[in-house]
Amino acid sequence: MANQIRGVRGVLWLVLAVVVVVAAIAAVVTREQGQSPEVGTNEGAGREGAAGVTLSGAGATFPQPLYEKWFAEYNRQNPSVRINYQGIGSGGGIRAITERNVDFGATDAPLTDEQLQAAPGRLLHIPTVAGAVAVVYNLPGVERLRLTPEVLADIFLGKITRWNDSRIATINPGVQLPDLPIAVVHRSDGSGTTNILTSYLSAVSSEWKEKVGAGPSITWPVEAAAGKGNPGVAGYVRQMQGAIGYTEYAYARQNNLACALIQNQAGNFVEPSLESTRAALAGMAEEMPADFRMMTVNSPAPDAYPIVGLTWLLVYQQQEDGEKGKALVDVLEWVLQHGDEIAESLDYVPLPGDLEAKVLERVRSIQY
Repeated sequence: MANQIRGVRGVLWLVLAVVVVVAAIAAVVTREQGQSPEVGTNEGAGREGAAGVTLSGAGATFPQPLYEKWFAEYNRQNPSVRINYQGIGSGGGIRAITERNVDFGATDAPLTDEQLQAAPGRLLHIPTVAGAVAVVYNLPGVERLRLTPEVLADIFLGKITRWNDSRIATINPGVQLPDLPIAVVHRSDGSGTTNILTSYLSAVSSEWKEKVGAGPSITWPVEAAAGKGNPGVAGYVRQMQGAIGYTEYAYARQNNLACALIQNQAGNFVEPSLESTRAALAGMAEEMPADFRMMTVNSPAPDAYPIVGLTWLLVYQQQEDGEKGKALVDVLEWVLQHGDEIAESLDYVPLPGDLEAKVLERVRSIQY
């Protein structure tokens, strides 16, 4: 009997010991879990906030490579905010922000008065950078092609149809131009890049202005291939011998496409580059209106590339969601104040200092 009692006591002591150990482990785990948000507070808060603060934007493909790089870097530095951006063309971006389907739109074509009035709130134009629209071509053996404004307009009007036309040959002495038909490539979607090019053609050709005009979407006077977005146009030109089209300069560089030198107002043939884009913007900055809605094509500066435009983010001055509004203002301030180096690395030109200061003031007028 005594042996049985001692056996029972032994089992009870064993059970009690197990219970004590389990309780101790549970206490340690609970204590560590309770402390985890306080350990590395910034990092922990960033991970939690990332699921709650997500900004969505859509629009222009012209600045898409830059926006994707900017937003990724901002998120790396500020994990509490994520920014999703879709390049669907300026027309799509305008529709998306007007219908409040996104937190910000993006466009290379400033809104008309009618478009602004149709929006459900006051939309602000926030210029971010300037970029060149490169006239890209695919001609075997032709590394440097020069085009005057008149010849370029007549190519897109369908009046010059072959590459060895005498008008092209005259401005390219010594260049062996191939006997190939000219294959025009343009955008299939509503596009700020198209708006920049057609605004330039309207500025230099009265015939183009009267017959075609400027805008994100136009009726092209010549039968042409149509590519979606800057990538689509770049892809067509790269594949088709004899093709000519237009893309944002970064896309031309990324796809190793040849870019034509365009004659500017001063009579100089200039290729797209950071320097020639910066010169174009500087030559137009003094004329910038208070709402920043201005095309900057055909700059009078002697070293300017003439087909240059600003690109804008569209945001409502009165934000409905306070948390998102605060995050959006912070993102906009960051890209304007800290995004210049990234912009230049991708062949975009940051705003000059005096213009940037005015834009920052407008950003800080956003209410949330």
